[in-house]
Amino acid sequence: MPEVITLGETMVVFDSLSKGKLRYSQNYECHIGGAETNTAVALVKLNHSAGWISKLGNDEFGAKIKNTVAGEGVEVCQVLMDDNAPTGIFFRQRLENGESRNFYYRKGSAASTMTPDLIDLNYLKSGKILHVSGITPGLSEEAEETTEYAMAAAKESGLLVSFDPNLRLKVWRLEQARRTTNRLMKYADIVFPGREEGRLLYGTEDPDEIARQMMAYGAGTVVVKIGEQGCIGYENKKKCYSKGFRAERAVDTFGAGDAFAAGYLCGVLEGAEMETCLALANAVGAFSVTLKGNIESYPSREELDAFMSGKVSCNR
Repeated sequence: MPEVITLGETMVVFDSLSKGKLRYSQNYECHIGGAETNTAVALVKLNHSAGWISKLGNDEFGAKIKNTVAGEGVEVCQVLMDDNAPTGIFFRQRLENGESRNFYYRKGSAASTMTPDLIDLNYLKSGKILHVSGITPGLSEEAEETTEYAMAAAKESGLLVSFDPNLRLKVWRLEQARRTTNRLMKYADIVFPGREEGRLLYGTEDPDEIARQMMAYGAGTVVVKIGEQGCIGYENKKKCYSKGFRAERAVDTFGAGDAFAAGYLCGVLEGAEMETCLALANAVGAFSVTLKGNIESYPSREELDAFMSGKVSCNR
């Protein structure tokens, strides 16, 4: 059985090969993108096991996603193929400054119809960690209910619950996102906010205040991402800063936060102290920006160990 179980939507991504507005794009790369499967794949590459719970359309895009995720070594036996709803897709528009803008087509997708009966409690209880993101509850009322059900069941069964707020205001309104995120915090043993999420949720980018607010809502450990500077971990009354790793050539930040979470959870699974978990998170996150795509750029454990020891640079 997998050590880490994830729950969430994965879509097919059409990535424009040219910069500028999509109306002028002629050619696209097609790959997959989903916060939870990104973290799952990254963990498998780091020599841990992961499983994924979700729904996909019983269509060609659904087959592509399931085959890809399974091919990376993630267990997909809990993924339901739906004959009545399609697989979600999105398009990425390349901007001149190297950033991107996403256009989602996920309303009514198979994943948005997830309900609590999708969760096999025996399967869930077999894991050590449940990892979810704030994207899933924003898909629909049913998906929100399913996310909370899974988090509550995992917590009751003694699993660690890992939660990346991952606010996406294109899927729900800020006030609803704020209310739901804060409510779900009570189930979370580990939370991975960024400063931008702190600003949206609490009106502050101060890491100390972000952590204080989340802990007040019930979160256990809070790890605040502060970009190239690294991250700060908060646990009980302990505060730990970890300096970021420098990527010589940043190509694509797509999936960097998901990789960061995988690095931290890797340390947790190995019984490491917070300082080591934070360093692993920073290192995996740095590696992830060196190639286009998301899962395509995640390092093997051997690559990561060599990078962290200074034997190789992160300039692929």
